[in-house]
Amino acid sequence: MSGVLTRREILRDFLAAHARAAIRPGKHDCITWSSGARAAMTGVDVMDGWRGSYSTIEEGLQLCLQHGFESHVAFVTQGLEEIPIAYAQVGDLVEMEGVDGLAAMGIVGGALVHVLHLRGGGIVPLTDAKRAWRV
Repeated sequence: MSGVLTRREILRDFLAAHARAAIRPGKHDCITWSSGARAAMTGVDVMDGWRGSYSTIEEGLQLCLQHGFESHVAFVTQGLEEIPIAYAQVGDLVEMEGVDGLAAMGIVGGALVHVLHLRGGGIVPLTDAKRAWRV
């Protein structure tokens, strides 16, 4: 064994470590969570310096706008290639319909997408995704 974890193993460990955490804006929300998964798999942490810098979803959205991003989705997916949803693979990021029409981020786990609910993680079909990005 080489000791190097596969992308699937990295994602499994990341999801297990964060599965039961309740949503806390700025600390554990769809932005910090999906960015954290991206960082675990690639080493690129777009949230570096941003975690804990907002305490409501509205403040987080405003922070994205102030830094030139049209949305929190644009912030999380910066530098990633948008791909057809049908081509999404384990670890890729997707945009989902969230609460009150606000977009939410999910992490592809195969035919299912890992998402956050108020009290922790959940899964939905990949077919529910609106857009996808290769990580």
